[in-house]
Amino acid sequence: MNSPAGATLHTAVRTLVRTAVERAWLAAVAAGSLPAIEDSAAVPAVEVERPANLAFGDFATNLAMKLARPLRKAPLDIAETLARALRDGADRDLFAAVDVARPGFLNLRIAEGAWETVVAGVLAVPQTWGQIPIVNPRKVNVEFVSANPTGPLTVGNARGAFVGDLLCRVLEAGGQTVTREYYFNDSGAQVGHLGASVAAVRLGLPVPEDGYKGAYVQDLARDVPDDVWTQATADGANAADIVGEWASRRVRGMIEASLARLGVRFDVWKSEASLHDEGWVSRAVDRLRDAGQVYEQDSALWFRSTAFGDDKDRVIYRSDGRPTYFAADIGYVTEKFSRGFDHLIYIWGVDHHGTVARNKNAAQAMGYDPEHYQVLLIGWVRFVMDGVEVSMSKRAGTFVTLDDLLDAVGTDAARWFFASRATHVEIDFDIELAKKQSAENPVYYVQYAHARIASIVRKAAEAGIAPASSIAGLLAGEAELALARVIAQLPEVVEDAVRAEETQGITSYATDLATQFHAFYRDAHVVDTAEPDRSAKRLALALAAQTTLRNALGLLGISAPESM
Repeated sequence: MNSPAGATLHTAVRTLVRTAVERAWLAAVAAGSLPAIEDSAAVPAVEVERPANLAFGDFATNLAMKLARPLRKAPLDIAETLARALRDGADRDLFAAVDVARPGFLNLRIAEGAWETVVAGVLAVPQTWGQIPIVNPRKVNVEFVSANPTGPLTVGNARGAFVGDLLCRVLEAGGQTVTREYYFNDSGAQVGHLGASVAAVRLGLPVPEDGYKGAYVQDLARDVPDDVWTQATADGANAADIVGEWASRRVRGMIEASLARLGVRFDVWKSEASLHDEGWVSRAVDRLRDAGQVYEQDSALWFRSTAFGDDKDRVIYRSDGRPTYFAADIGYVTEKFSRGFDHLIYIWGVDHHGTVARNKNAAQAMGYDPEHYQVLLIGWVRFVMDGVEVSMSKRAGTFVTLDDLLDAVGTDAARWFFASRATHVEIDFDIELAKKQSAENPVYYVQYAHARIASIVRKAAEAGIAPASSIAGLLAGEAELALARVIAQLPEVVEDAVRAEETQGITSYATDLATQFHAFYRDAHVVDTAEPDRSAKRLALALAAQTTLRNALGLLGISAPESM
């Protein structure tokens, strides 16, 4: 089949269908079969979807019903006109059937040749299969995790790490330029509390009430370098600040090591202190002052957040001159946009919801488009072991670290469980289920499909069967066609994930593809020396499925094993 004009090997079939329907509509208008719509505001968008029941076709569109009002024609008549234009138009080879259904749906069945073209594209350029450049790509800064350097990363921090990393991978697959950023709150009181805790343990004294009591504090106290301790214990020295500065650096190293083990990387590590030291906070205040949006009251400096709908104004500098966290936040907005980013994404815990409005208001007041300041709030996670919730408190020392979680379930299982839920949804993480190596564990099930295909390829090589260069004619088989249909969906799944900024669709898709491959393997004898030509084509189709599984798992940062 000749692909429609403008198509590429990796163009989503859904996009080809949408384009074909648009062209058919334009052709019908040009031919006088349908009237033009004079009011541009009344022109509807062309939407196509996959029917829940394959009996209605591979795709359907309700364009005729959307055109009924502006064209003042019956939707069934419009649908018949569009159907004729599709059957006779430049894209007719894309479709095996174009049917009209009441009250005006167009049901579209894709030709086998189109599916063959998709599989050929997967085999020809496997590395980029599934990547779909989005219109108007952006330069995006994604800030995530950003846990205070006062203790190891806990499983409570883990979701932010997974969500951020997964989002970055998906945005990049959608043609976005992404910078991953970690923000260290290294200038607040909590660093002094950490230092006081470490110093107390070192001296054999009780940890202060507002200190940290985890076992890691014992390790820090043991490892304080002699020169740091000498400086901290000198006459007039502030031991808490001196030891805290050293301890926070050590903890940061622990955090970086845990994230590296998780497979999460960052391009920029930014400290809160640098925003003050480099003058970004004062620059932000100057922008607000120039806009007439700051004022002094009770010796404090305030931002007029109420002018933008907030319930109260917000303090930037306290009456004693100390900056608030909000001061650093607005400095950070200015600093980030100064680096040329088009869009800022912050991934925060749901407990930070009260901070969003004031920061977005400040961005607008400073002259930035508030639509380009985006916050994703992630829901809480309950970790369950043997049916009992694991309670956590970093200050009390009763928490499970991220490393503990990875030791228990492995990186792949942890990534899958977080990727399979919407960002804002609260979830229960069943540690025992994640440890199981059976079909009951979804990530194991998907990885097993990939490994099974690798085993089939090895078996075929031993039998002297190599993958065919084309699968032409193979899709007359029901099992083969069903698998090809699912393989072809990956670009659509990626596009939807980019637009929604969510990843659960990818895990669902990978599960569906694994299920479809297992059904194909059950119903179609792949390695059959009695039918070498058909076996070679089935092997090529299996390789396309393996590539698709591998790329889907790669988007999730999950390994694709060759054997299990």
